[in-house]
Amino acid sequence: MKKLDLKNIDKSNWKTFRFDQIAEKISETVDPNTTDLDIYIGLEHLDSESIHIKRRGTPADVSGGKLKCYPGDIIFGKRRAYQRKAAIVDFEGICSAHAFVLRAIPEVIDPKLFPFFLQSDLFMHCAVDISVGGLSPTINWGQLKEQEFLLPPKNQQPQMAELLWAMDEVIEKERKLLENTKNYIKATQKTLYNKENYSRTKLENYSSILGGYAFSSKSFVNTGIPVIKIKNIVNGEILIDDHSNNIEKETAHKAKKYILSKGDILIAMTGATLGKIGIVQEQYDGALLNQRVGKFELKDGVDKWFIKGVLDSYYFLNELNKYIGEGAQGNISAEDISKTQVPSLTNTEKVEFGKKFNVLYDSIVIIELKLKSSQTLQKSIINQIF
Repeated sequence: MKKLDLKNIDKSNWKTFRFDQIAEKISETVDPNTTDLDIYIGLEHLDSESIHIKRRGTPADVSGGKLKCYPGDIIFGKRRAYQRKAAIVDFEGICSAHAFVLRAIPEVIDPKLFPFFLQSDLFMHCAVDISVGGLSPTINWGQLKEQEFLLPPKNQQPQMAELLWAMDEVIEKERKLLENTKNYIKATQKTLYNKENYSRTKLENYSSILGGYAFSSKSFVNTGIPVIKIKNIVNGEILIDDHSNNIEKETAHKAKKYILSKGDILIAMTGATLGKIGIVQEQYDGALLNQRVGKFELKDGVDKWFIKGVLDSYYFLNELNKYIGEGAQGNISAEDISKTQVPSLTNTEKVEFGKKFNVLYDSIVIIELKLKSSQTLQKSIINQIF
C-alpha cells in the first residue's frame, strides 16, 4: 500500500454507497424482564464523540422492549444526534430503543473503520439534518438508509483504520493517566481527612474568607474589567465566556478591596455549585470578585496548594453541608465556611502536602492539554479522510 497522505487524499476512485449498503440495522428485540443477559446500555451510558462504552446498566433498570446487540456492533443514538453518540459494543447485551444497533457490511466498509466513519462530521451533520421533531429530534431509518456517502476503496481502508486506532490508543492512555491522577488526589484527600491520621481544626485557623462586592446589574458592560461570578467557577478554574461580564474602570474604582490576583482560591457560596473551588489563572489577574463568591485570604505560612487540596474534595463539601441554609437554593456565609472542620497539620506537613498537590494539579493541566490536542488531531484526521 502507498503511504497515506492525509493532506492530498485522492478520491477520484472512491465510490458512493447508500447507508443501507454500508451498514445493516439490527432489529432483534428483547424483553428486559425475561432476558438472561445482564448488561443494558442506555444513551446516558454513551459519551459524546467517544467510540468506547465506559458505563453500564442492567436490564432490571428498565422496562419495555429493547434491542439486542452483539460484540462488534455499534450503538448509535438516533435521538438527539447532535450529541454525537456512537460507540462499539464489546459484549452481548441490550440497549435503548432510542438507538440504532448498526453492523458494518464488510464487503463495503472495514468494520474497524466503520466506528470512525460514524464519528465524522460528514455522517454526523447528515444525521442531524435528517432528524425530525422538536424537543427530542429523532432519525428515521427510512431516511437514513437512503443517504449516500463517498467511501475509500476496500484496499485503502485497513491503513486508514490502523492510523485511527493508533490515535485512539494514545487518547485512551491519556484518559487513563488523567483518571489515575485524579484518583491519586482523592486518595491523598482521604488520607488527610482520616481522623486516625490527623485531628481537626477550624478552617479559620488557616484562612479568612472575603465575600464579593454586590455590583448592580446595570453596571455590567461588554468591555472593561472582568468580574468573577459563581457561574465562572468551572472544573477548578475560572472560565468567562460572557461578554457582559465586565465593569467600567470608574465603577471598579469603588471595589478596590475585591481585586483578585493570580493564584487566589475562590469558592461558590450559593446555588447548585455551592462549595466548588476555583483558582484564578493569570489571564484573570486584576479581575473583581462578585457577590456570593468568596476568596480565601490565607494566613502566613499556609500553602495555597495544600488549601486547594483540602477544600477541593468530597470531604470538605460534606463538612460544608452541615452549615448550608435551607431553601430552593442553598446558601452559606463566610462565617460558616470559616467554622468548617478541616485536617489539622503541622507547618512542615502542610508544606509537604502542598508540594504533592501542586505536582498533581499541574499534572492534570498538562495531561488535559495533551488529551485535547490528541482528540483534536484525531478528529481532524477523521474529517480529512471522510
